[in-house]
Amino acid sequence: MVITWGTIKSLLIFFGPILLPKAISYYRSLRAGPAIHGLTIQPIPPAVYRALLILSITSISFLIKSLLFPAPENIFTLTQSRLQIPIDVLFTRLSTLRPHGLNPADEILRTKIESRDSRLLYFQYGPDVLTSCQFCNPEDSNSYFYYALPALLAPHLFNLCVLAFVTSGLCAGKDGAVWRTVATMGAISVGLADVYIVSTYPYQANGVATRLQDIDMFFWKMRMYRGLVLATLNGIIGYLLYLSSTNRAFVQVPSTAERVEAATRLLDVARSKIGALSALRNTITRDEALTATSRAYWVDYGRLMSEAMEDREVIEGVNNALENRINVAKISSDADTYIEAVLNPLTTLPGNGNL
Repeated sequence: MVITWGTIKSLLIFFGPILLPKAISYYRSLRAGPAIHGLTIQPIPPAVYRALLILSITSISFLIKSLLFPAPENIFTLTQSRLQIPIDVLFTRLSTLRPHGLNPADEILRTKIESRDSRLLYFQYGPDVLTSCQFCNPEDSNSYFYYALPALLAPHLFNLCVLAFVTSGLCAGKDGAVWRTVATMGAISVGLADVYIVSTYPYQANGVATRLQDIDMFFWKMRMYRGLVLATLNGIIGYLLYLSSTNRAFVQVPSTAERVEAATRLLDVARSKIGALSALRNTITRDEALTATSRAYWVDYGRLMSEAMEDREVIEGVNNALENRINVAKISSDADTYIEAVLNPLTTLPGNGNL
């Protein structure tokens, strides 16, 4: 069944008002996800950067092979011949285009495309399959498919291995493992779709073509589309990996155990700092000279702060800058309370006292 442009427009008009608001809402939730969970955007981790580099090189390789590398030769296009051309005329034209005449591969291909069905299969599987396959028979079109299957699956298996590696803990760490299932299923789905399209292609449809322009060059088109799709798949996986690893989208909320572990580490750090501060204060209170120096510092600090806050220009400047935002009087009171809390233990303990 062929889906026309009118059908597509009708579906868009019907489902557009329903799906568009949901898509916008989903996009906004993705953008707001990091802020909701208190996460900030971070640079690309080194492990993820390495994975993105591998994906980029693989994608570029697929694109170069599909678009820049010369495709297998199509003798009908090369000689500008119709499907119904006699075999002798076809290869006579081909011989005139060869500097040294027909090569051994041409001679083998000549014996393989004498019938109409074999020519139709030529456009489905390309010249290499027809030339190399020893057990293939035009009466059994599936035999060509069985022979072409390993070469058909090779790029998909290679890409599957690449995606499995870049989403493994060995390459990208935890950030890559998040997309391991998605990448694997995507690579397998693309491979199965490719196999299905090739195996179910109605090669007999080219039999009605009376001009070269009417022939569907299926093998050559699929060769190009295959590389483009694989490169696109790698690009999508790389983009998802980039978004999640930098906390731009698809944020993975830490589990309860991970949050408890992080809180425990923070408490350990705080306890060590408090212990160091306690040891420092203990040392100060045991030494008369240090105690006197500390007391003098805080007394002088309190005096300077009081004088600064009593200055008219300072008060006016602070009030103008922080009007209706910060209570300067409360800040002054808090500063006095803090100074008293620091000085009181030092003034009440003897010179060799202990905390």
